[in-house]
Amino acid sequence: VQLQASGGGLVQPGGSLRLSCASSGSIFSINAMGWYRQAPGKQRDLVATITSGDNTNYADSVKGRFTISRDNAKNTVYLQMNSLKPEDTAVYYCNAVIRSTGWRPPLTYWGQGTLVTVSS
Repeated sequence: VQLQASGGGLVQPGGSLRLSCASSGSIFSINAMGWYRQAPGKQRDLVATITSGDNTNYADSVKGRFTISRDNAKNTVYLQMNSLKPEDTAVYYCNAVIRSTGWRPPLTYWGQGTLVTVSS
């Protein structure tokens, strides 16, 4: 199983970006999916998660600005980021809890990270 994140880049404060993370490989089912971020010199923090039933959870710092969604047909999770601030600058990582076969327990997989830089 592999997760491929994309969509990062340089954006001005107040701008928007949309991150994508596609899962591929041997996938029987995907439970929760999420986005985390790690700023330089800081720990990796939760940004948003979404369950298989589309229940979402957000960090307080991004509520009202970021939206997480998923396309189950494409095994992909998205993060729409609006009203970006310099403090949103970080490497963004996606993860997914995936069951590769019907009889194996689900495991958590991580994408490689995509850099988001918010600067004028």
